[in-house]
Amino acid sequence: MDASAPSPAAGPNAPAGAIIETTAALVTYLEALPPGPDGSHRCAVDTEADSLHSYKEKLCLIQFTCAERHVIIDPLRVENLSPLIDFLHRAEVWMHGADFDMSLFKRTFDFVPPTVLDTQTAARLVGYRQFGLAHLLQDVFSVSLSKQSQRADWGRRPLPPVMIEYALNDVRYILPLADRLLGQLEQARRLDWFHQSCAAARAHVLNRTPPDGEEAWRINGWGNLQPRGLAALRALWHWRNGEAERLDRPPFKVMNNEPLLQMALDFQDGAAPELPPRFPPPARRRFQKALESAARLPPEQWPKRLPRKRTTRHPEADKRFDHLKGHRDRLADAMNLDGALIASRSVLEEIARNIESHQQLLPWQQELLLPAIETLRVESGPAVPDAPPES
Repeated sequence: MDASAPSPAAGPNAPAGAIIETTAALVTYLEALPPGPDGSHRCAVDTEADSLHSYKEKLCLIQFTCAERHVIIDPLRVENLSPLIDFLHRAEVWMHGADFDMSLFKRTFDFVPPTVLDTQTAARLVGYRQFGLAHLLQDVFSVSLSKQSQRADWGRRPLPPVMIEYALNDVRYILPLADRLLGQLEQARRLDWFHQSCAAARAHVLNRTPPDGEEAWRINGWGNLQPRGLAALRALWHWRNGEAERLDRPPFKVMNNEPLLQMALDFQDGAAPELPPRFPPPARRRFQKALESAARLPPEQWPKRLPRKRTTRHPEADKRFDHLKGHRDRLADAMNLDGALIASRSVLEEIARNIESHQQLLPWQQELLLPAIETLRVESGPAVPDAPPES
């Protein structure tokens, strides 16, 4: 077979799908896709990464379907993926639980398709309480998906047939599911809510602030340590990351956070932390060097305990919050919606303190909350003061 052409499984009548491993095959596949009646393309995309198996998460698979032609695009083999990026620039792209996939595209290509629609968002907006893909396909189409490869190593090659089938099933049903959910959204008159929500989710990914690399060592539980213990935790965290990078595996597979925190606590209390026997001598030597570096630090160079600002809400804000939450919950019950879709608790608390903060909501959410907001504006004004910070 010509290396530039996808395997027969990618052809018009092939249900199983193919693995595309060259740029030429990718171009051939994309150019053969027929457009829809309006001249545009509508596709579904999913991705797999190796965050459970490698130190630096990387994109390992792109599952793709368009015009019922299901394929796996192998980004570890395809040298130039720009034809796919160009295609997605012009297409209507459907995903399920799109935040992860959009984030992976942003990190890998510095690109997110301009139009991304999410079947998970659609399902929540029509009232599904279990909105994972497997649950939805069971409910809507009575299709049962295997979870056998859920935690598989997607960086391995070649992929066994069971992993290929699992990967293809993640996109095989997305467009039929989208059609079913779009009909329900239209019937419920929530189609505009859906498009607003998807656009906002895409903007959130594009504008998300990256984590502070200098403070990444402050893992959950760091607040229980004093500055001397924090110095040990910082040194041990960097030691663990160094070992993970050497082994090309995730840091949690070198050591979980709990023993790391306990070692820092032991160091703080004057004990000498020890590694489990499974660690080889070189790792042990680097471990000891990390602890010695923490022990040599003068107190003025120990990490500081970050201040935690605690405030007590003004009693009037509590009343306003209860009013807003009651209105939201009554609406949610009447519409068969999760109340958090209308406004989360934290957003309601902000609005209770300052009505003008309702502008962070999407237009459809503002419209639903407007009667309760206007009542507050008339009865108690736009804002209430915060209570003084706790000492």
